[in-house]
Amino acid sequence: MDSYSLLVGLYATTLGLLAVYGLHRVGMLARFRWGKDVPRPANGDALVPFVTVQLPIFNERTVASRLIRAAAALEWPRERFEIQVLDDSTDDTRELVDREVAELARTGLDIRVVRRDNRKGFKAGALDHGQRLAKGELFCIFDADFMPGPDFLVQTVPHFANPAIGMVQARWGHANREDSLLTRAQSALLDGHFVIEHKVRHDSGVFFNFNGTAGVWRRKAIEDAGGWEHDTLTEDLDLSYRAQLAGWKFVYLPRIVAPAEIPPDISAFKSQQHRWAKGSVQVFKKLGWRILVSDQPLRVKMEAFSHLTGNVGYPCVLLLAFLLPLSLGLSDVFPHWVHLALFTTCTLSVLVFYETSQRAVGRALHQRIVDTFAAIALGIGMCVSQTRAVIEGLLPGTGVFVRTPKKGDAPRAKGYRVSVLGWPGVELVLAAWFGYGIWLAIQKEFWGSLPFLVLFFASFAWVGSLSLIDHLQSLRSRPA
Repeated sequence: MDSYSLLVGLYATTLGLLAVYGLHRVGMLARFRWGKDVPRPANGDALVPFVTVQLPIFNERTVASRLIRAAAALEWPRERFEIQVLDDSTDDTRELVDREVAELARTGLDIRVVRRDNRKGFKAGALDHGQRLAKGELFCIFDADFMPGPDFLVQTVPHFANPAIGMVQARWGHANREDSLLTRAQSALLDGHFVIEHKVRHDSGVFFNFNGTAGVWRRKAIEDAGGWEHDTLTEDLDLSYRAQLAGWKFVYLPRIVAPAEIPPDISAFKSQQHRWAKGSVQVFKKLGWRILVSDQPLRVKMEAFSHLTGNVGYPCVLLLAFLLPLSLGLSDVFPHWVHLALFTTCTLSVLVFYETSQRAVGRALHQRIVDTFAAIALGIGMCVSQTRAVIEGLLPGTGVFVRTPKKGDAPRAKGYRVSVLGWPGVELVLAAWFGYGIWLAIQKEFWGSLPFLVLFFASFAWVGSLSLIDHLQSLRSRPA
């Protein structure tokens, strides 16, 4: 096969695969109904199980106090309620946690710090260790950056009156959505997942996942699934699929919102997304065959496959980024309208997907326009780092669970920073490549390709610039 034929084959295959995932989004939009929450069981309000609230923490000085106080304010009969602060911290967070817990314990609240002598299993290990010491029939879990409302348990626990329910998940809110264009873009990306994907999967009766926080588990469901395991970086996704394969049903409550903090800078966001993408690939490796040979209906298996392989889109976008400027010379094989039709199928579905999610949560028209395009640009710009995550997920080994730094109420200088993944600003090379593509399209008068070339150029330029600036600021703030 000569290089020309290889280019044609790669270009057609990549666009075709992206179009398939685009059509999957279209299918989700066709089934999406932003209606009322699942009604409570008739006898749900009379249910008063013992609830253990678990707060896994690792070096969270900027948000730990806020989290502990929010958990202490949860409304539930105190004789049927306990809080475990699962603190694996190695810095001054330990003293802060001890002070907050001691103060609350003096009020009669059943709260204690649970510490281990190692971080084996990271968050999954901490949750498993705490479960062995807990009294609860139900486990409510919150990550360090969450700020649940006092009525969270009152709204979620009644659904466990149905003995088939193993987990109830609430929707994430975004406390710092308006901080910057970056946080607005992240919020829109998350809304696509929580507003549309979760809602459609739940309503369609297929598998969806616990998101690691802002949810409540039944102890029996965790035990039947085999417990918390730490052979992937997404222990929440792993346990979710194992529990549903074991026959447990999940409930999603999109109207119950638990506010949380969006990563304030691009390095923290890349770190978070890297872990999620790598972990989802690991879960597919671990459970893919088990799902395939299970007795679940075909539609459940197909949606699970689509869900767990969704990050394949990032390597496809990266490959497309290399091929797109070159493809401008393929007019003898692909007429210009074919390029336009395929790109429109890939792009328009994403555009409508995120615009719909923003409209559902009540964003104004001008906000929806900005947030939707920012989300698409951020997703494209992230394809370099996310492709690395997908490749790492296919390789042996689990890797290290890197927590996402949170700013909280602390000044930036007193917060945490994450190590930069890969070469900072490498996306700028692709921006330059698309600058060449824009010039070439203008020369050949391929005006239909220009919007897509400009979109890719802007995406890589934005993410690359943010990454480089973040890296330079990190170097300046590093102690001598």
